[in-house]
Amino acid sequence: MATQPESTWLTQEAYDRLREELEHLSTTRRQEIAKDIQVAREDGDLKENAGYHAAKDEQGRIETRILEIEALLKTATVAEAPEAAGVVELGTVVTATVAGREQKFLFADSELEAQTELRVFSPDSPLGQAIEGLKIGDSTSYLAPNGNDIEVVVHDVETFRP
Repeated sequence: MATQPESTWLTQEAYDRLREELEHLSTTRRQEIAKDIQVAREDGDLKENAGYHAAKDEQGRIETRILEIEALLKTATVAEAPEAAGVVELGTVVTATVAGREQKFLFADSELEAQTELRVFSPDSPLGQAIEGLKIGDSTSYLAPNGNDIEVVVHDVETFRP
């Protein structure tokens, strides 16, 4: 799991959605999976019990997601998107040429993908790390996971309107 930033900007809608998801996973979903595990245990030999192993795997996924949401909410700053001032910062919509192709995307935590049709790049992504703090007209490059050097030119920075 990636390390969490000191503060994560979220809209009120994203924060509320995460709180609801956490409540559902921590209560209803935990109870459901506990029942599934108990039923599968009663089927006998656990070594060859596919239902038991599937339920335990699902339990692991649920517990991991609960931890992710708790960490995110713990560091969340709930606010309206910042008014764009020509600088790439969390909560802004960026238009940039990336590897020769113009793109428009939201610079924010990936949890905000549910609020927009725009692609979202987090500050932890290679592109996010490269562009944070750049101004309109600035250019940079970053090393992509595949080893290629990717050129980026920032053309515009707008206020995010969900």
